[in-house]
Amino acid sequence: MKGLAELVMRGRLQALLVVVAGSGSLLFCWISAAALALVTLRKGAGAGVWLYMWALLPVGTLLYFVRDSGPLMLLSGTMVLALVLRTTVSLPLAVLAAVGVGVVTGLTMLLVFGAYLEEVVVYFGEFLASLEQQLSQGGQVVELARPDAIQIAGMFGAGFATLSTLCLLLARYWQAALYNPGGFGTEFKALHYPVGVTAALVIAALLLGWLGMQYGAWAMLCLMPLSFAGLALIHARAQMRGRGTGWLTGFYIAWFIFDPVKLLVVIFAVADSWFNFRQRWSTGPGTQLSRRDERGDDSDDRDS
Repeated sequence: MKGLAELVMRGRLQALLVVVAGSGSLLFCWISAAALALVTLRKGAGAGVWLYMWALLPVGTLLYFVRDSGPLMLLSGTMVLALVLRTTVSLPLAVLAAVGVGVVTGLTMLLVFGAYLEEVVVYFGEFLASLEQQLSQGGQVVELARPDAIQIAGMFGAGFATLSTLCLLLARYWQAALYNPGGFGTEFKALHYPVGVTAALVIAALLLGWLGMQYGAWAMLCLMPLSFAGLALIHARAQMRGRGTGWLTGFYIAWFIFDPVKLLVVIFAVADSWFNFRQRWSTGPGTQLSRRDERGDDSDDRDS
């Protein structure tokens, strides 16, 4: 993966080929999105927007003929987060901005792609009806809740907000690997939100959950930044305790499979906003990268 990042940063033509090559498919679009974010973080908004405009050609073609809006949502969301990180040099703020990306994505699905959402609702309804018949063969009647368009739009918003954040983190990892080895680990482990931000996110999630099950995915979107903050806290604790990659791999397997583990991670992030565990564990959470390291030396970034 580092070799791919080196190829992207070798020149404008190489970056264009990588971004355009994968942007027309959701299977490989995440690579294009990460490469687009890498160029934006290193070379600035102008270079990133130039690549984004070229990527719209295959993305627009796919959207017109196949009605697949996924690559457009992912590229656009990642581009927005990269611009936020480039401007603010704040990873917590960039991850927090993913909530806005998710909200805009969900609302766009409702307002622009309503017909597509209705098709998805029908598909889910048919699938759940078939599943109910299989589960009811023992004589006990089983009824499963059908998602509506609002719920599915929230799922799309939460999903693409998470994917956009992961693409941004991959780009930030590539940038640190090329220009400041070890910097990404320090920056990610320091990811933390103050009490006010945490309280606002939790209250918004609770209010959306109170409105009904159809807003459950929208509530999870509000908790997404706290999930990343909780994972950062887990990484910081593992480093302090000298845990290896095997321990973290086991944790991520449990986190992926069991929902209570996901909830615990969010609870840890909420508690950390009050008690600042990293400061209690050590002398400090580490220093953030300087603005020069984050943006790079412009004299070194000029294409030949």
